[in-house]
Amino acid sequence: VLLLGHTDTVHPVGTSFENPTRIDGNKFYGCGIFDMKANIILMLEALRYFAESGEKPSRPITILLSCDEEVGSYTGRKLVEAEAVKSEFCLVFEPSAAGRIKTGRKGTGMFVVKARGVPAHAGLEPEKGASAILELARQIEKIHTLNNSEIGTTANVCVIKGGTTSNVIPENAECSVDVRFSTMQEAARIEAEVKNLTPLDSRVTLQVIGGINRPPMERTDSVIALYNKAKGLAAGFGYELGETQVGGASDGNFVGALGVPVLDGLGISGNGAHTLYEHILLDDIANRATLVTMMLKAE
Repeated sequence: VLLLGHTDTVHPVGTSFENPTRIDGNKFYGCGIFDMKANIILMLEALRYFAESGEKPSRPITILLSCDEEVGSYTGRKLVEAEAVKSEFCLVFEPSAAGRIKTGRKGTGMFVVKARGVPAHAGLEPEKGASAILELARQIEKIHTLNNSEIGTTANVCVIKGGTTSNVIPENAECSVDVRFSTMQEAARIEAEVKNLTPLDSRVTLQVIGGINRPPMERTDSVIALYNKAKGLAAGFGYELGETQVGGASDGNFVGALGVPVLDGLGISGNGAHTLYEHILLDDIANRATLVTMMLKAE
């Protein structure tokens, strides 16, 4: 069994000194506590249980903590995949979604579209210029047409840069595009559409860099079976365990793409991921720990 998580957070170095941990009622606040420092402890406590109780897990356990999940897993991916293929199933300790297990995740891609036009004086001879910003705006409209809510495809232009000053026809402009999709077939379509963008103004050239980063974690029959097993174990001690499918990706996407059953969101319930009000719920710790331990003991 592969227990998967990551040690990195999105918070800049030093944030935790300015925003120290604190407890307010049932909420335990801290930078990265929900995503996913507390859940690393949850993994280790499961191993402590077996070490101290003398009981044995039903299968050998591997814990893998990557260090670059939040920035794309560019170094961690190969290691995750290498361990995944050795495993019967994988439990990912990302934060839960209001207590629910994540049985599906969208895949992700990131592109940068660069336009290079012809600069000119905006007042004296604008006719000699070809605006990179204008061309990019037209391309952004094309990119927006890739959105399809019926099948869960999103294309979001998230950052735009361009131009130098007000009296110059802009020579350069670029935008970053985040795409999300539910199947690899849709991923191939989206990638082809973005990489084959062509300029409407022949004086402007386009360059597209980037591509698909994470494959989707699809809700397969084997994932459903694993979820039903977890749901039954939870019901045995009075814990209601729901499921959901989400648009965000994790290292579990790499595992699922290899055909290994994955349950994601095994982490402690809470809220505020990637914010300064990030927290876990103290009354969910015991439930989550019990569930994880039972899954590791179950045949």
